[in-house]
Amino acid sequence: MEKSVIEQMFIDLKDFFNTQKTKDYHYRYQQIKNLMTAILENEDEINQALYQDLNKSSYEAYMTEVGIVIGEIKYFLRHLKSWMRKKRVRTSIGQVPARQYIYPEPYGVVLIMSPWNYPFQLTINPLIAAIAAGNTVLVKPSNYSPNTSRVMKLLCEKYLDNNLVKFVEGGRNENQALLDQPFNYIFFTGSPNVGRVVMEKASVNLTPMTLELGGKSPCIVDKGINLEKAAQRIVFGKFTNAGQTCIAPDYLLVHQEVKTDFIKALIDQINLSFQDDDYFKANFPKIITLKHYQRLMGLIKNEKVIFGGIGNENTNQINPTLLDNPKWDSPVMSEEIFGPILPIIEFNDYTEVINKIKSRPSPLALYVFSNNKKIQDRFINEINYGGGCINDCLLHIISPHAPFGGVGESGMGSYHGRKGFETFTHYKTILKKKLGLDVSIKYHPYTKKKEKIVRKLL
Repeated sequence: MEKSVIEQMFIDLKDFFNTQKTKDYHYRYQQIKNLMTAILENEDEINQALYQDLNKSSYEAYMTEVGIVIGEIKYFLRHLKSWMRKKRVRTSIGQVPARQYIYPEPYGVVLIMSPWNYPFQLTINPLIAAIAAGNTVLVKPSNYSPNTSRVMKLLCEKYLDNNLVKFVEGGRNENQALLDQPFNYIFFTGSPNVGRVVMEKASVNLTPMTLELGGKSPCIVDKGINLEKAAQRIVFGKFTNAGQTCIAPDYLLVHQEVKTDFIKALIDQINLSFQDDDYFKANFPKIITLKHYQRLMGLIKNEKVIFGGIGNENTNQINPTLLDNPKWDSPVMSEEIFGPILPIIEFNDYTEVINKIKSRPSPLALYVFSNNKKIQDRFINEINYGGGCINDCLLHIISPHAPFGGVGESGMGSYHGRKGFETFTHYKTILKKKLGLDVSIKYHPYTKKKEKIVRKLL
């Protein structure tokens, strides 16, 4: 797409925002409701696109993408009116007589740049929040998931006001052209490396932003737990979407007393989950491109594989793979894996493990499987990370009642539910007074007597 076309799209969105139409509650509500209609009437097309891009079954597509979006829409429709209301707040002594209010106000024209791993959920969820907050939106989905991108574009063009939301498809050139525009807010989901580029470009216009990034999310397995249940939940958390999940357990830290038994439990659960070759080919997502597939196979080349390690270049599928005690400075422990490869490292000292995690960039997620509350609390309180679970994986992100986001290299800002509305909203403080009664001590000339009164009041 030509840069001039993108520039005109930005101008059109800005002009429409300036009509004030998006500030109306009924308009926002109807657009979000239209989005729900689009999904319900075209779920088969969405599922087919996700299958073509990622080999996702309809079950996994609903569980990890469509169903989560539907839940988010329902939550927004229930609460939007109350979120939009101005709020009266207390005045301080120095402001009386007056009334003070906070007005939720949209930023303006928003850019949403979404990834390929959950292309529907991670595009539509922030879009819902941006529309709810009253912004106009330019969406740039990933070119690695073209079928899902195309379906989302067609549905938004059919069911939403075309003055409100516009899509740009394409690759690096389109990204560069978009980042040259003076957006009022940018919401980016992707890798830390690309996030740095987005942040640098946005700094030219001092554009505020949310960065949803990733990192190496550790999973700690303590002794004295139900190993079979822990293995079941970790296999689900790691191998959903073939490990192409920003909050997937990236590596396991397993207490040495249970390591052997736990590896057996993991292998048993993998065999139980994926049954046979026919089931695997039909239900296990593929690696998004051959390039990504080859990178992952390269990561395990010099490691001790204790299970799996088998790939199919014709389908871009890699069997669930377990690695035994890779070195901390090895490639597989130095970069986010983003695939169905699970390194297992043993430990016996909790403090040493905590310090090791703290010495690395802050992860997006952290998981602890333990029945010991003191151990749980140490991993909650002593390490800086985005969020996580005790005795489960992934599920902390699916509720609209709680925010989701990273910290440090795993991101900045958060969204989901009300926090999503707040992310795309500027809260404007307004003080209202009448031109009558006044407090004269604030005016010149200043005197010692006035100063004494001010010191007592403030």
